[in-house]
Amino acid sequence: MKEIQRLFVIVLDSLGVGAAPDAAEFGDGPCNTLLSLTKAKGFAVPHLASLGIFAVDGMAEAMKAAGETMPAAEGPQMRGAFMRLQEKSRGKDTTTGHWELAGLVAHQPMPTYPDGFPPEVITELEKSIGRKLICNKPYSGTAVIHDYGREHIETGALIVYTSADSVLQLAAHEAVVSREELYEACRKARAVMQGAHGVGRVIARPFIGTWPDYERTAGRHDFSLEPSGTVLDALKAAGCDVIGVGKISDIFAGCGLTRSLGTNENNADGMKKTLALQHEDFTGLAFVNLVDFDMVYGHRRDIEGYAKALMEFDASLGEFLQGMKDGDALFITADHGCDPGAPGTDHTREYVPLLVCGASIAAGRNLGTRSSFADTAATIAEMFGVPLETEGRSFWQEIKKA
Repeated sequence: MKEIQRLFVIVLDSLGVGAAPDAAEFGDGPCNTLLSLTKAKGFAVPHLASLGIFAVDGMAEAMKAAGETMPAAEGPQMRGAFMRLQEKSRGKDTTTGHWELAGLVAHQPMPTYPDGFPPEVITELEKSIGRKLICNKPYSGTAVIHDYGREHIETGALIVYTSADSVLQLAAHEAVVSREELYEACRKARAVMQGAHGVGRVIARPFIGTWPDYERTAGRHDFSLEPSGTVLDALKAAGCDVIGVGKISDIFAGCGLTRSLGTNENNADGMKKTLALQHEDFTGLAFVNLVDFDMVYGHRRDIEGYAKALMEFDASLGEFLQGMKDGDALFITADHGCDPGAPGTDHTREYVPLLVCGASIAAGRNLGTRSSFADTAATIAEMFGVPLETEGRSFWQEIKKA
């Protein structure tokens, strides 16, 4: 019998733990998402602390330099193994982060459009979708509907915008364009955005309300490029269950999954689904993305909101830890940074934490700094005894109990 029957991988979207050595190449100065959260009033995440999040390389020094006190942990000793990961892929976005966690390293960056999409691309998109497009600039998602929402409602033209990431986003008011029509427009845009213009994601962004109080809804849907050769594919081919929670199905275009529980209404909904999975019998991987940290708080540079959200997750984590069985293992990590204390609104190029616990995991083991997110995929493959070609290096032998 395998030592691990069920592995839960929870991605705390954007929870970075300090600037990567190449952060300046991505336009970032000093940044540390977790450090910024420690400045919030009453911030305490005892369960994450007990798993070693403040013990990963660089955090103690960063907190000392900032004059911050190390938050208390739940219990006197570390409960599992911990480390930080450096991204090899040339990006700092959701797609490259998750794909590298799953074993794929992108040495060439996906295309970005700091000046908007070229006229020939817009023409082809309008022809395929059957509607005019307005805006066509890098924009904050909340600001763009405020600035272009009325024109969209008056004309029926879709709002197209991008960001520092490799994305094309289409926004529409649900009273003007139904969600399904917006999704179909995104499918057509996805077909156009291939090859040299193959952005990582085409994203549907429905909104509701009246100006100036438009609100984005939970109907967001991502249409990703299709990856191949991930650890998800390897597990599925070996007959394991591969269950996606939250944006995972969108990020991987459904590839490698045996089941998806759909996008989450919010982080609490994502953890509710994850806690329910603890009561199911399955063998394989439950891959969870909790996006609110990034989407709702990181991009909006809301330190207090982000800190509160992480504290709420920590409370749910306590319940999860109590429900773990002997054949379970838990990985908690992130896909990039989005420091709410940094200038601008974009992601930040950071190390991410990886916290590992379970009955088979040696407690208190610090694996230092790993050179790729893909080490996670290599380790998962070894844990389940499935073949995987990846640049990552497994650390399974370093963390499992003798």
